[in-house]
Amino acid sequence: MVFTSTTLRQHLPSDARRLWVALSGGLDSVVLLHALVQLRLPTPITALHVNHQISPYASDWQQHCAALCAALGVEYIAQSVVVEPSGRGLEDAARAARYAVFEAHVREGDCLLTAHHADDQAETMLLRLLRGSGPRGLASMARQRPLGAGTLVRPLLDIKRADLEAYAIAHQLIWVNDESNADTRYDRNYLRQQVMPSLVARWPDYTRRWQQSAQACADSEQLLQELAAEDLARAAPRPERQGVSLLLSVLRDMSVARRHNLLRYWFRQQCYAAPEHAHLQQLDDQLINGRVDAEADVRWGDVAVQRFRERLYALPAMTPVPAQQESPPAAGNLIGTTQDVVLSANSLLTFEYCSSAAPASCLRADISRVELRWRIGGERCRPAGRAHSQTLKKLLQEHGLEPWWREQLPLVYVDGQLAAVGDLWVCADFVAAPGAPGYRLQWHIR
Repeated sequence: MVFTSTTLRQHLPSDARRLWVALSGGLDSVVLLHALVQLRLPTPITALHVNHQISPYASDWQQHCAALCAALGVEYIAQSVVVEPSGRGLEDAARAARYAVFEAHVREGDCLLTAHHADDQAETMLLRLLRGSGPRGLASMARQRPLGAGTLVRPLLDIKRADLEAYAIAHQLIWVNDESNADTRYDRNYLRQQVMPSLVARWPDYTRRWQQSAQACADSEQLLQELAAEDLARAAPRPERQGVSLLLSVLRDMSVARRHNLLRYWFRQQCYAAPEHAHLQQLDDQLINGRVDAEADVRWGDVAVQRFRERLYALPAMTPVPAQQESPPAAGNLIGTTQDVVLSANSLLTFEYCSSAAPASCLRADISRVELRWRIGGERCRPAGRAHSQTLKKLLQEHGLEPWWREQLPLVYVDGQLAAVGDLWVCADFVAAPGAPGYRLQWHIR
């Protein structure tokens, strides 16, 4: 295919407020910017260069991009970042830093254009195949997806790199070459230099065929997402004090494949790290089909999954310090205004002042001093409306407070007597009278 600016036009959004071009200074992005300028669109164009400060030539690349934009009459923004290598390697860390810059600049109605092309798409598909990806991964790079408040668009996905290079030579463009592209220690560079040339020699049209496979995987993934959304509604998702939960009975009635599809979708909806096959197997064995009395806790990345009373809970994978290991807050004074009391590393208790209290829900406003303690066992409370007091252990079991929160439950004491149990109950002797002012308690887990 002969690439021209007209070829580019058909893949550009027609209603963008502003077009941003991710400009590295390499062949692909230089061609994209040049071809875009030739279209003389009414939409403003801004080139955005991210200096990763990794290569010794990074400053030269930034200056090259500035000179190119000056010659083309395009607004130019450059931003330097500090790349902190993570467990997934330098490439992933650089990409994360780069996209953070993109999201910070792209506003609602804006589109960011990147120069990913057909060869990049084929490399991505093969890399994900080698990593064991399913349809979602093998769909590779989408032509368009949300990016922060705006949209990311890849208008060159059908164009081979050779066609872009032919355009650059024909227009006498100058671009920079990243010396790290020659380092075959990076998987993508190894594929590009050692594997792809053999594929081209044997199957010259392989990029087009792989693009068709990627689209088929994308279509399959869309169907799986639609099915998962229906299944999620049947599983009755419910917000909890922290995190969300699903009905275990619905999960058990599904086939393994369908259940795993739902769970992957559910975790993505909560913005948690995607589970690998081993994690899904642990969920099946230990929580979904495990013994009723088992106290399993399956964790990966940033999520912890637990079970309680026939519901499956997804929670942030923090490791909270048991409240008893932290010094309890000192006694505090209530002064007729709303105030927050920090309880531990991840929780606080709010005393919300109400000028007209509802019965059986608020602490009396004439209480001026309270003391906060943790549970030690043996505490008793008579919630308003009950004839007799009961042990706190029994009340919590009856209420159904999840076991993992019981050690952090704050107890409010007045003159040595238990007056309130978190935001669950106010003990009868300390309840504000109907219509009288009081304090509504709210226990927040952060």
